[in-house]
Amino acid sequence: MNWFSKLKDGLKKSSSKLTEGITAIVTKRKLDEEMLEDLEELLITADLGVETAAKITANLSKNRFNQEVSPEEVKEFLAEEIAKTIEPIAQELIIDTSKKPFVLMVVGVNGGGKTTTIGKLAHYWKQQGFKVRVAAGDTFRAAAVAQLETWAKRADVPIVMGKEKSDAAGLAYSALEISQREGDDILIIDTAGRLQNKGHLMEELSKIERVIQKIDPDAPHSCLLVLDATTGQNAHSQVELFKKTVNLTGLALTKLDGTAKGGVLISLAQKHNIPVHAIGVGEGINDLRPFDAHDFAKGLLGL
Repeated sequence: MNWFSKLKDGLKKSSSKLTEGITAIVTKRKLDEEMLEDLEELLITADLGVETAAKITANLSKNRFNQEVSPEEVKEFLAEEIAKTIEPIAQELIIDTSKKPFVLMVVGVNGGGKTTTIGKLAHYWKQQGFKVRVAAGDTFRAAAVAQLETWAKRADVPIVMGKEKSDAAGLAYSALEISQREGDDILIIDTAGRLQNKGHLMEELSKIERVIQKIDPDAPHSCLLVLDATTGQNAHSQVELFKKTVNLTGLALTKLDGTAKGGVLISLAQKHNIPVHAIGVGEGINDLRPFDAHDFAKGLLGL
């Protein structure tokens, strides 16, 4: 199955909610206020966010008000509008090869898919010919270290691990020293799954940044927040929280195949204007890819 078919398949839960809704709303009649209101409501329930839903339906009204429309035309129009909305933030994570290694710090709450995302990214970059290493900075949970070790083996990349409950900043520092010595292109640092109320864990993130900056004042060169798409609008509060703590440079959205709330990506784009680097639509090692606005919008509307 090619990537687009996988994406379309992965977005089935979100797209069937939208396509069935559109088919029910857009019956053989002219586009009127009632139809527009119903469409706006549908987009809001699909987690596109109030502002985005209003903007998209306003554009539809401007273009087609009082004209006969078919469900297919409405889907095409919405896909185009959604692609326009998210295109500015669909940016692949480009590795700056002048940084040796390029340090990527990965953050997110427990259970969001952080460790699997690191494994998939390591695999993706290794396939592109980069020399990659991962560091198991989630020293709080032995299970997290074991899981990352499994993914490192699958991706065939080396891993730096410390003792359980050891200092995460110290581990990150050692990992960067090793990575520089070994001539790595990329070092990916995992961090403990932050919970909204754990102030000391957030402080630890800042400490990791401060400590590795003693070796490389520009590190980390990128900080990626991994979000679980099934959390829907909760994703917004996670973005706000991490923005306050670290210099957040991008997002990766996981588990888009497990939710009818795939539209949350659009409201995130609208509100926070942070690049979305990658999306995941499955458990396989190749199921995380650079984010493409047009493919996503088409997949979301089942086109």
